[in-house]
Amino acid sequence: MAKNDEKPHKNEPLIGIDIGGTGIKGGIVDLKKGKLLGDRFRVPTPQPATPEAVAEAVALVVAELSARPEAPAAGSPVGVTFPGIIQHGVVHSAANVDKSWLETDIDALLTERLGRPVEVINDADAAGLAEARYGAGAGVSGTVLVITLGTGIGSAFIFDGKLVPNAELGHLEIEGFDAESKASAVARERDGLSWDEYSVLLQRYFSHVEFLFSPELFIVGGGISKRADEYLPNLKLRTPIVPAVLRNEAGIVGAALEIALQHKLAK
Repeated sequence: MAKNDEKPHKNEPLIGIDIGGTGIKGGIVDLKKGKLLGDRFRVPTPQPATPEAVAEAVALVVAELSARPEAPAAGSPVGVTFPGIIQHGVVHSAANVDKSWLETDIDALLTERLGRPVEVINDADAAGLAEARYGAGAGVSGTVLVITLGTGIGSAFIFDGKLVPNAELGHLEIEGFDAESKASAVARERDGLSWDEYSVLLQRYFSHVEFLFSPELFIVGGGISKRADEYLPNLKLRTPIVPAVLRNEAGIVGAALEIALQHKLAK
C-alpha cells in the first residue's frame, strides 16, 4: 500500500472516474497504453443525484480502486468526468443529474471529500481526448473532431493533441433546427429512418462542420459506431472519417489522462 507522502512519477497509473446519469464507473489507467489495469468498478448513480450523494459514491469507487495492489500512490490526483459544461471547475449545465449541481464548484467538492487533488472534465471531452491520444486519432496533428452519436450529439475538439474544452457542436443550427434534434442516433430511431435516409442527415451535418473547421480527421463514437459500415461509406467528405476505438472505457481513460497532463504527470 502506498504511503501518503509518496508522489506519483511521470506516466505512472492514475485513477479515472466517469460520472454518468445511471452509473459511476472508475478504473486504474495505464497512461502509457491508455488501458485499464484490472477491471473497472461501477456503482449506481444515486437518485436524486445531488452533489453530496454523488461525492459519496465517487469516494466509494476511489476507495475500492485504492485498495488494489496496482493502485497508484495514496495522494495521487484523480481525474473525473461529469455530464455537463465545466469551466474552471464549476458546473454550468446538468441535463442528466440533479439541478442543484448548477454553479457547484465540483473540483473543490471532490478534492475536499477525497483529500487529494481532483479535476473534473466534461465527459465528451474526456472520451475525445482519450480517443485522440490512444485510439483512432493517435499521432494525428492539427484538428481532430470526435463526434458521438447517441441521445444527442456530443463533441470533443482536439488540436495537436490538446483539448479545446466544451465544444458543443451538436447544437449547431442546420436548416433552422438544432443538429442533434435531427441527426442523433435517438432521432434516427424516433423518426424510423433507414441507414440510407440517416446518412443524408449525417452528410448535411458533417459537411457543415467540415466547412467550419476543416479538420484533419473525424472520429465517430457512440453506440452506433459499432454499425459504422452502415453509414460511413455513404458520406462524401474531404476529411477522413473513422469509427472510435476505445468504446466504454474512453471516459475513464480520458479523465486520468487529463489530470496527468494538468499535473505534468504525462508527456
